[in-house]
Amino acid sequence: MRIAIVGASGAVGQEFLRVLDEQNFPIDELLLFGSSRSAGRKYTFRGKDIVVKELKHNDDFEGVDIAFTSAGAGTSREYASTITKHGAIMIDNSSAFRMDEDVPLVVPEVNGDDAFNTPRNIIANPNCTTIQMVVALKPLNDISPIKRVHVATYQAASGAGAAAMDELMEQHAQLVRGEEPTIEKFAYQLAYNVIPQVDVFTDNGYTKEEMKMYNETKKIMHAPSLDVSATCVRVPVMRAHSESIWIETEQPISIEQAREALSNAEGVVVLDDPAQKKYPMPLDIANEDPVYVGRLRKDLTCANGLSFWVVGDQIKKGAALNAVQIAQYMIAHGKKF
Repeated sequence: MRIAIVGASGAVGQEFLRVLDEQNFPIDELLLFGSSRSAGRKYTFRGKDIVVKELKHNDDFEGVDIAFTSAGAGTSREYASTITKHGAIMIDNSSAFRMDEDVPLVVPEVNGDDAFNTPRNIIANPNCTTIQMVVALKPLNDISPIKRVHVATYQAASGAGAAAMDELMEQHAQLVRGEEPTIEKFAYQLAYNVIPQVDVFTDNGYTKEEMKMYNETKKIMHAPSLDVSATCVRVPVMRAHSESIWIETEQPISIEQAREALSNAEGVVVLDDPAQKKYPMPLDIANEDPVYVGRLRKDLTCANGLSFWVVGDQIKKGAALNAVQIAQYMIAHGKKF
């Protein structure tokens, strides 16, 4: 297989290199693309040095089977036809195509078969917060359809890119030295702080990040009537997102039913033993593949309600790993490249 990574020098692009190797993904040739600033850089993959090419409107993608793209929505929109015109499947990590009717939005554990309906040869990778939430929602929805979801997120610096992670570390160092912290990637100082804003605000008072969770969850779960309300918060954590989730189902689900369903679900690990103070935390879940669920309990305000806590690595399952798993799902279910 001939594989390409677009945006190879970014945080997610670098994670693609690690995940493809960890997953032993079948690759005969790997091509790396980036901006003019990144062109010429070398990265080692499976013992071979690969030089980053500048992304251009040419025929560099001829013969490419799958292109994993993570270079921003603007770049994805501009280069989509260039990447796909020779038949490559573009698995895109940006927000460019997520809500397009003719582009599937896929989390393999939830709606993997949607990946086979690609009239434009494009598959969209959902927003990181949506991905880990729907992985946890799916086994519960299979017991009884979910009517309503409330979620509060606690999102790591990694969601804003590698430069944002660097800024968080630098802010802590600057504050220790008694200096004014550098503030460029976030609206305010993130070190020793939480910021109740992820992305820009929309006319209804919700941020774009919150509306992504609203819209994408409905599409992935094929549930247009599902109500979703989110509050997204940036916290001084490096790379794993956490979420407090409250759901209301059509029929009551017991804690025992929920625990069994989640324990048996693909891509989920239940870590839930309050007596031993065992629950998922971002410090422990960074670099892990699964979505972790804990603090499972009945919602005291709703007879058909459950409440639980979800943690997942934003760069892995929230981005690169999910994209690679889409390709793996297609191969495992008969797609010939």
